[in-house]
Amino acid sequence: MVHVQFRLRARGCRVKCPFCGAPTTQVTDTRENDEGDIIRRRRRCTECDKRFTTYERIELKMPQVVKRNGNRVEFDREKLQSSMKLALRKRPVAVENVEASLDRIESRLLSLGEREIPSEKLGELVMRELKRLDKVAYIRFASVYRNFEDAEEFSEVIRELNVRARPPRVRT
Repeated sequence: MVHVQFRLRARGCRVKCPFCGAPTTQVTDTRENDEGDIIRRRRRCTECDKRFTTYERIELKMPQVVKRNGNRVEFDREKLQSSMKLALRKRPVAVENVEASLDRIESRLLSLGEREIPSEKLGELVMRELKRLDKVAYIRFASVYRNFEDAEEFSEVIRELNVRARPPRVRT
C-alpha cells in the first residue's frame, strides 16, 4: 500500500496513478478524519490495478500584509501573537482569550476576501481585540502602533477609553 499526498484544487479533479502515470483512477473508499478537515480517499488505477491513498486538506490562503513602506510580507500568526503577548505582558488575561482573539482576527482577514491588507488595517483589528481583552494592553499597543510622541497622546487615548466605559446618563 502506498500513501500519496496531493493538494487537490477542486472536487472531481483527476489524479494520475503514481505508479504508471495513467490519467484515470477510481475512488474505492472515502473517509473523513474526526475533525472533518481531512478526507482520505482509497484509489485504484484503472490501467495497472495498483491501489494508493490520497489525502485532501483544506488550504486557506491568508492575505499578504502591505507594510507602510510598501513591502509585502506573508501574514504571520506567530508574529501577531508575540506582539499581542508583549502588550499583555504581566496582565491577567487567559491564554485561551488571546487565542480566541487571534482566531477572530484571522477569520476577519479571511472573510474580507482580499489578497492584500494594509498593515494599518491589521493593526486596527489587533487594537480592537486588545481593547476587548485588557485596556492597559490596548494602551501599550496603541502607544507603539500609533507612535505616540508625548504624554498628551496617552491622555487622549485614556480619555477616549473612559468616555466609552461610562454608561450614558439617564435624564428624568
